[in-house]
Amino acid sequence: MTAPGQTHGISVIIDPLMADLEISRTQISTAYLIGTLVGACAMPMVGRAIDTYGPRLVMAAVGAVFGGVLLALTTVSGIVGLTVGFVGIRMAGQGALSLVATTTVAYWFERRRGFALGIVGAVGTAGISLTPVLFERLVSATGWREAWAIQGLAVWAIVLPIALWGIRNRPADVGQHIDGTPPRDPATATDALTGWTLRAALRTGMFWVIVTCMATGSMLGTGLSFHQIDLLGERGLSATEAAANFLPQTAAVLVITLGAGALLDRLSPKVVLCGAMLTLAAGVLAAMYVTPGWSALAYGLILGSSGGMMRAVESAAVPRYFGTAHLGAIRGCAHTAVIGASALGPLAVSVGYDLSGGYTTALPFFAALPLLVAVAALLVRAPRPAAPEI
Repeated sequence: MTAPGQTHGISVIIDPLMADLEISRTQISTAYLIGTLVGACAMPMVGRAIDTYGPRLVMAAVGAVFGGVLLALTTVSGIVGLTVGFVGIRMAGQGALSLVATTTVAYWFERRRGFALGIVGAVGTAGISLTPVLFERLVSATGWREAWAIQGLAVWAIVLPIALWGIRNRPADVGQHIDGTPPRDPATATDALTGWTLRAALRTGMFWVIVTCMATGSMLGTGLSFHQIDLLGERGLSATEAAANFLPQTAAVLVITLGAGALLDRLSPKVVLCGAMLTLAAGVLAAMYVTPGWSALAYGLILGSSGGMMRAVESAAVPRYFGTAHLGAIRGCAHTAVIGASALGPLAVSVGYDLSGGYTTALPFFAALPLLVAVAALLVRAPRPAAPEI
């Protein structure tokens, strides 16, 4: 249900908005950039609210705001109102709703947390990937104002009941246990959450390596996807062939997210993190050699695989290293960087193109970024399991 606030869902409404509101592509792109960056700044506050009030209340509040903003967007008449609306849907949809959903899952699992979060990520990605087709038909049949109204009502109808009646904050609220497994010694068992505070986590190298990994993946992944038609067109693919390359990317994300989640239950997150960065670097470099046919398919699979690994790393590595006592605040802070990087990605790739006169010349410089992050991940010391502050 984050789809109405995701780029996939918004993209099909861009051209009708430009035509009806008589605004340029540059204006609407700038409004979207502002909305994404401002919305990202709210993630630390959302994370702290999850820690303080619990996921149920925060999910209900976010769902109410998200649906309300979508309904309010039906009254937009100019670029200022549209920018404010973009702030709301990017903050509530892309950021807050995703953050509270995955954090809730992390509270309920430990031994198989990676696999559980992998399922959430894979199913969520599949749903979001289907929304452009659904939303395009909805806009064609009703108009963009009506489409936004229907989406807002759908968010209220689905998210609010789930928040109020479909979930509980933690297993102890219903007499259950993490992973569904009772403790061996009930007399000494405790349901108290333990873990690092945000301030303590910020002082560790591992936190910044995870954030840098996610930000790099978000920036390059979004940038390459945003310019995919033109980039692959430079390599000889038609517009249809370039657009079809999203299909293998999506398939790879689905499969690899599940696989990486399962690996995180057995291996150090550093291994998966390094794998994600090396795969991303390979995907960026592969774009230099793409030609119509099998090489284009390989490019899509490599790029999608890196995205799948990074989704699993962010969701599972943070609770693995820093516990769950302040998980919302820590992940909220990380989300700010990730969402901000996604907003800057298209601009970074565009600037590289303008400075070098083509995508091929700039791509090796972009590939160097994930390689540096992979080296940092190997060198950084993993935090001790015992939290220094509670």
